[in-house]
Amino acid sequence: MSESRALQLETALRDAGVRITRQRKLLLSVLADCADHPDATELHRRAEAAGAGVSLATVYRTLTTLQAQGVIEKLEFQGEPARWEPADQHHHDHMIDVETGQVIEFTNDRIERLQAEIAAEMGYEIVHHRLELYVRRKPTA
Repeated sequence: MSESRALQLETALRDAGVRITRQRKLLLSVLADCADHPDATELHRRAEAAGAGVSLATVYRTLTTLQAQGVIEKLEFQGEPARWEPADQHHHDHMIDVETGQVIEFTNDRIERLQAEIAAEMGYEIVHHRLELYVRRKPTA
């Protein structure tokens, strides 16, 4: 999957007129392998560890271009740097651990039904939505 995702990201950059350098190719590979929601600094760190030799400015420009091409989404959680995830994922919501910064994806049919019911009661239908829950672990007794 990550190889096809890397190719999708590369194609999006080419379509935007961006030259694919060795450094960008390594960055795209790192981004395609992400199973979490990294911010630009973390992506830069991972790309550097992979030997990309890419600047943080290039990471930001690349992410912005990929977002404009619709292949990644920018997630802006309260009080956190922007994070990134593939745009082609199934619908899901996020819980953000306020103590660790961990982002947990989840889906819940009851929540989805309730949101649709509330919108319908008010004469609307949902076109798009995002749900973010800011959480902390309950203390153990």
